[in-house]
Amino acid sequence: MSTLNRELLFSLIIAVTCTGLAFIDVAHIPEAPGGQRCRGLITAVDDSLVRVHQIVKTGPQVLTVRLLDGPEKGQELSVMNMLTGKMEMDEFFEAGMTILVEYHVRDGKPADGVARGAYRLHLQLVLIVLFFVLLVAVAGVTGLKAALSFVLTAMLLWKVFFPLLLKGFAPVSTGLSIVTLIAAVICFSVGGLTRRGLATFVGSMLGLLLTGGLATWFTHLFHMHGAVRPFAEMLLYSGYYGLRLTDIFIASVFIGCSGAVMDLAMDIAATMDEIKLQHPDIGLIEHMRSGLRVGRAVTGTMTPTLLLAYSGSHITMFMVFIAKGLPADNLLNAPFVAAEVLNILVGSFGVIAVAPVTVAVGGLLYWFAGRAVAAEEAVEKAQVLSHSCHVIVTQLALTAGEQSGRKPDVLDPSGAAEERQR
Repeated sequence: MSTLNRELLFSLIIAVTCTGLAFIDVAHIPEAPGGQRCRGLITAVDDSLVRVHQIVKTGPQVLTVRLLDGPEKGQELSVMNMLTGKMEMDEFFEAGMTILVEYHVRDGKPADGVARGAYRLHLQLVLIVLFFVLLVAVAGVTGLKAALSFVLTAMLLWKVFFPLLLKGFAPVSTGLSIVTLIAAVICFSVGGLTRRGLATFVGSMLGLLLTGGLATWFTHLFHMHGAVRPFAEMLLYSGYYGLRLTDIFIASVFIGCSGAVMDLAMDIAATMDEIKLQHPDIGLIEHMRSGLRVGRAVTGTMTPTLLLAYSGSHITMFMVFIAKGLPADNLLNAPFVAAEVLNILVGSFGVIAVAPVTVAVGGLLYWFAGRAVAAEEAVEKAQVLSHSCHVIVTQLALTAGEQSGRKPDVLDPSGAAEERQR
């Protein structure tokens, strides 16, 4: 099977797996009661019942909405938008906006409408399509496999990992299993079923195992609990009292850094592969030194990745501490800040460790492969030499036979020559 056909077959397997995951239900949790949902255009707004306290708005905002699709398309209904005073959760609407409406049907007419936020689903779809098109346009078949791996990762987390946690499965072991599966799919889909893909996978997993071990250790040393994560407390109030939030926090640490770990492992494995391709006679030590030099450079730029990623999502939190003039000791010792410090630094340990690990694994894989090839070549040369010697001996025997006036015995192995001579 050609390389292209093998890659297309691998892509097909991933696509079929994603399709299968879309139809499974691991949690078996009944869907929350609700009505029909569709787009609606706000034609009028009544803010008379909204209470404004400086920048905080509370109370009901009454909207008149015309439905834009669905069975009741074109009909109008009154929609309630309840403002709770939490700006991160509330949305304040104006006439002319398009929103997502949830409603029931009573006597053939829409009623009990509730606003579910400004309608953004079509824009999200546009972003997804543009992302996939750009990925395939830049990387070709590899980009197609990467796009399918992206979808598979999302499906595994949403349809398998999160439901298993709700059912009470051990978060750390379940997280490691899911990450192992994701890493295998991504590493071998992008790197191929080759030594490059194997080096990437092994290096990534060793780095993630180190991260998981350090996360478990330092979480207990820090006396951290999983309730520092957003919505963790709400999970308990929803009836899931048996959830091990601390273990979920530990799993989130190595899952969060797994992308950066695989990225760095792939960079180094691809470098090791290219070095061996261009210099097939390079020795093990020199090969590993060359890979490590590249690893040092890449690690230097990858190290701030987690710091920027996690800090960027908590800008306003740090601004609050600075605006209040709180000491740095109070800031760093706060549970939610300490949790992010642990998240960043322990995740960075995995990113740093994956470089030398992948270099060592890649170097050994290519060295053993080179020895196997050298052994095969040696056997082939020995066979050629043996055949050449046999031809030379045959020619010498022919020459000697012609000079003595009889056929040489070497050409008559059946023993007929000896019978004639008797």
